[in-house]
Amino acid sequence: MTLHTSAIDRLCKRNVELAAFSTYGIGGMANYLAMPESSSDLADLLQDCNKRGIPWYIFGMGSNILFPDEPKHDLVFISLKNLVELQVSNGKWYVSSGTPMSMLSLMGLMGGTDLLDFTFLLPGCLGAGIYMNAKYNARQICDILDVVYYIDTTDPSLKVQSLAAADCLFAYKQSIFQMNPWIIVGADLNIPVSSEEQIDMTSVLLKDWKARGSHPSSLPSFFSFFLGEVHALAGKGIETPQAMLDIIKYRTSKRHFDFPSCGSVFKNNYDYGVAVGSLVDQLNMKGTEYGGAIISPHHGNMILNQKNAKAADILYLINLISESINTHYGFVPEPEIVLV
Repeated sequence: MTLHTSAIDRLCKRNVELAAFSTYGIGGMANYLAMPESSSDLADLLQDCNKRGIPWYIFGMGSNILFPDEPKHDLVFISLKNLVELQVSNGKWYVSSGTPMSMLSLMGLMGGTDLLDFTFLLPGCLGAGIYMNAKYNARQICDILDVVYYIDTTDPSLKVQSLAAADCLFAYKQSIFQMNPWIIVGADLNIPVSSEEQIDMTSVLLKDWKARGSHPSSLPSFFSFFLGEVHALAGKGIETPQAMLDIIKYRTSKRHFDFPSCGSVFKNNYDYGVAVGSLVDQLNMKGTEYGGAIISPHHGNMILNQKNAKAADILYLINLISESINTHYGFVPEPEIVLV
């Protein structure tokens, strides 16, 4: 393959600030950044990287990630947030990995089911949600999956393969995908298709999302889009269920979308039995500032980018919380945030 026709040259933008691709609004200049819109483009890109010996890094919306202030120069960053597709296949919903998890709640709302309500205002894409088995209260992403589709990066063909959800080793914020060099490209849901009207309305919703183009990974923008869509559906006579109203109330009361952040920084230690946010509160650490970062005054398990923070500022507060919890409670909390 000649240089001018390579997948890297065809699909990559050059010299892109990673801050626009993370809900933290943090990240230095990437020499290469790609946003493939199909699994075949993704495979072509990976083939080209492997052929040239160029390392790559895959991510989604960037809602659970902290990019470095100075990224490696030869690293190809690959965002899957343009890999967005919702379609019906053999009576099941197929959802590609770049589709926002929150879109599923609206799809369920339009189909008259409350089984997807818990995904409302979950930041991030479905692929990352499957990878980490994202949850809200007692509900988890694995509850709604039938089959997961993925690319095994050790397979020279890079063909899309499938795995039944029952075989994905799902547990609390765990999955088989954390144990293998596999890239999730989509999934079949176990939620039935309710009507042609649901299909048509879902198609319009998808067009509305895609019309935003290569939008920044901004939490306020994310919140306003999905809240606006709920209000639009209410205007058409589709009432917002109480579970979704409760989610809106909870996330706004905790000021989840006021400042750039990645949501919860640490996983809760259920063996200990007290949420990390509560432990931080007991240690009187809420509101602690360092550089441009602050431990949220409203939620002890969130660290906010308050004043143009650097990755180093966030890392300092992460380490401060870890050391303090270990000193006072005898365990080191496991990070939920992904540190690149």
